[in-house]
Amino acid sequence: MLSRRTLVLGGMQVAAVSALVGRLYYLQIVERDRYSMLADDNRISLRLVAPPRGQILDRFGVPLAVNEQNFSVTVVSERAGDVRQILDEVGKLVPLTEADERRIQRDLQRSRAFAPITIKENLSWDQVSAIEVNLPDLPGISIDVGQVRSYPFGEALAHVLGYVGAATDKDLEKSDDPLLTLPGFRIGKGGVEKQFDSALRGAAGTQQLEVNAVGRVIRELSRDNGQPGRETTLTLDAKLQHYVHQRLSAEMSAAAVVMDVRTGGIQALCSCPAFDPNQFAMGIGYDAYQTLLKDERTPLINKAIAGQYPPGSTFKMITALAALESGIVNADHRVNCSGHIELGSHRFHCWRRGGHGTLDMVGALMNSCDVYFYDLAQRIGMDRIAAMARKFGLGDKVGLELPGERPGLVPDPAWKRRALKASWHPGETLIASMGQGYVLATPLQLAVMTARLASGHAVQPHLAKMIEGQYREQTEWPRIDVKPENLAVVLKGMNAVTNVPGGTAFKSRITISGMEMAGKSGSAQVRRISMAERNSGVRKNEDLAWRERDHALFVAYAPVEAPKYACAVFVEHGGSGGGVAGPIARDILLECQMLDAARASVAQQPEPAAAPSRPDAGSTGQ
Repeated sequence: MLSRRTLVLGGMQVAAVSALVGRLYYLQIVERDRYSMLADDNRISLRLVAPPRGQILDRFGVPLAVNEQNFSVTVVSERAGDVRQILDEVGKLVPLTEADERRIQRDLQRSRAFAPITIKENLSWDQVSAIEVNLPDLPGISIDVGQVRSYPFGEALAHVLGYVGAATDKDLEKSDDPLLTLPGFRIGKGGVEKQFDSALRGAAGTQQLEVNAVGRVIRELSRDNGQPGRETTLTLDAKLQHYVHQRLSAEMSAAAVVMDVRTGGIQALCSCPAFDPNQFAMGIGYDAYQTLLKDERTPLINKAIAGQYPPGSTFKMITALAALESGIVNADHRVNCSGHIELGSHRFHCWRRGGHGTLDMVGALMNSCDVYFYDLAQRIGMDRIAAMARKFGLGDKVGLELPGERPGLVPDPAWKRRALKASWHPGETLIASMGQGYVLATPLQLAVMTARLASGHAVQPHLAKMIEGQYREQTEWPRIDVKPENLAVVLKGMNAVTNVPGGTAFKSRITISGMEMAGKSGSAQVRRISMAERNSGVRKNEDLAWRERDHALFVAYAPVEAPKYACAVFVEHGGSGGGVAGPIARDILLECQMLDAARASVAQQPEPAAAPSRPDAGSTGQ
């Protein structure tokens, strides 16, 4: 019996040991890779690393948007002991707002005791120094160094560059890029930063960290910094942009665009007033943001591309070209301006109360005679005027690489039937022929129109000159389908506006030989002038409230003999186009050419000769 029991127990023990050995073999040999991977997953934490954002440069390599060191102070609660006391001590060195206090308390409740919590970002060097000196008395406190987007030109380029900000829930829904989930990661929120965000953002890197069972970081095992964002070069001239911003800042509200006539490259694009993009990049406060929202001058809107205004008399070149191309009239067509024209029971007035007398087309452009263009409009009709306007970039988006561009409006009878369910009236053709009524254009569109007039080619505006070494600027454009001799008549009229005594902008001419500009002034009414006011005397703009004053516009190109730059200036409620917007356009186009001359002079300077070698000591030097 003893022997039988021994055999049974022994057999059971052998079976148990065999099963254990088999199980161990299965786990350690057969399933080795699987369990090794699971163990590593528990031990190793794989985290994303945000790449540095790509720089934005002007056409000469001047940095417009860069990354700078961002110093922040953090606290680890398990090391701090009495967190409240430590925060009070830090608050003596770095001012903390009530919003900061609420955010810190919220983060402390959400995070683990060993995780660092940001107390304050964007510290000055003095604040960093003060904290570093007092670190022995501040347990759990440390200084962290990261990156923040910086805009050296501030407000001057705010509307062009835009700014960066944290990703919202809507941003996360639109993109599956894991970078957007990183705390503190910034994406483009406007302007070039938004338009080229995917290129500027780069590709995420990875960081392998060894952690313990509760997630505490033990050490870093490996690191891949990813692919930095691509460097983007714009067609802008930073010096010119800065000058344009300074020049416009003297006005309540204004915008200007400077465009290369030959390539379409935007040399300057400015809207005033603006905002400081550095405030947005660092996190603008509620009060500061509300101040921007409530400002009647709308500093958050880029008026250069999103402001739609009646172009006024700057539209008269389009009416003139449409009339010439129709063949109904020629450049010698003469009209007697008595100060008004009758159409049915309505009277349409010229801006000069006593009239201009008899004028041909060049004279009508030079004097900006309304009656002359009323006459042309009656003869050719609105459809021809609208078709010509669209050839020169009006009535639709021109496709500049900036978000928020508006299309403007070129009306015609078909549009009114479709949009307003109403018939077109003959008087509306007269009003539209001088850039009023339903006609709307952005300053960018007016710059494109001027560039096409000056060159005769269908140039398209663009901002991107080069993205990571890939050249994107075009130099050849198709010719616009208008007769050169008709275009020459219009350009002759624009030249007379600024360079012939009596022209509406003769006082705003450029007097330097070889740098002369040709242009056209415009004043767009924002209120209707009653007959009673005409009889008693129309009130001057300076006597009106700012909101009731006319808009001032001016378009120009320079130099006259070999056009290189086209410029459009808009001054909101500025009054006289020739008296207010004209001098601004003159100064801008003169600055363009002076900068070119200065750079050409530097480029032509010979390289300094190498200094002669010094004779060896003890030699005669002969």
